[in-house]
Order: sequence, then C-alpha cells, then structure tokens
Amino acid sequence: MNRGDKYLASARNEMVKKNADFSKAFQLLEKSASFQNPEAIYAIGTWYLFGRYVKKSYVQAVKYLKKAALLNFREAFYDLAVCYELGEGVKKNEKKAFEYYLKAALMGNKTAIHEVGRCYYYGIGIEKNRAISKIWIKQSETD
Repeated sequence: MNRGDKYLASARNEMVKKNADFSKAFQLLEKSASFQNPEAIYAIGTWYLFGRYVKKSYVQAVKYLKKAALLNFREAFYDLAVCYELGEGVKKNEKKAFEYYLKAALMGNKTAIHEVGRCYYYGIGIEKNRAISKIWIKQSETD
C-alpha cells in the first residue's frame, strides 16, 4: 500500500467514526491527492460538486474531476459529462458531455451507458440516431 492509499484509508476511517471530523478527513484526502491518488482526487471533486462538508463550488469540482479523469478514474468521466451538459463549473458543451459519457460508458459505468443512449436518442452532442440509441439503452439494462 503506497502513501496515497494509506492517507485515503485514514480519511475513510475518519469519516465512519461516530463523531467524524470531516475537516480532518478532507485534509487526509488532500494528502492522498498529493500522491496522485485518483480516488481521493475524485472524492474531493465530489465534495465540491455537492457541497458536502465544504462550500459548493462547481469550478473547484471540475478542477478535481479533470485531474481524476486524467488518471482514468471512471466515475470522474461521468461527473464531468454532467457538468459539461449542464454548464456547471464549465461552459456548457454538449459535444464534450457526450465524449465524457462515452468514455465512462466504455469503462463500464452503467449510468453512462444509458446516458450515451439518451444522447443518441435526442441528438445531444452527437447526431441523433434512434437505432444506435436503442442498442446503448438495452445494454444499460443488462446485468
């Protein structure tokens, strides 16, 4: 276990305590992130994205989500897609949203697989194609 993983484990342990100190957990996540731990970087991004234990900031969220995506953290691609589709923390860009949904889908994110189908169905960031849409949506429904 490397140092980034150890800090991440410590952050998790802190968060499950009865009287958890979330500022301490956040500091541990930051230490883990400093060792390029993609899960810690992603966690910080989601804390900013949802305003969980820190002040909500879409700009900060996107900054961390992009870092996690550069480290190929699957869930980061999905959350970035949502940010680009809605224009939260970045300029709205449906083409980039589709690209990020597709990356997450190809990495096995079931929700992203459905979203790719939705994008094809409505022509969001990609040319509308109902036949391809059905394939993606059906794939998202399989276990």
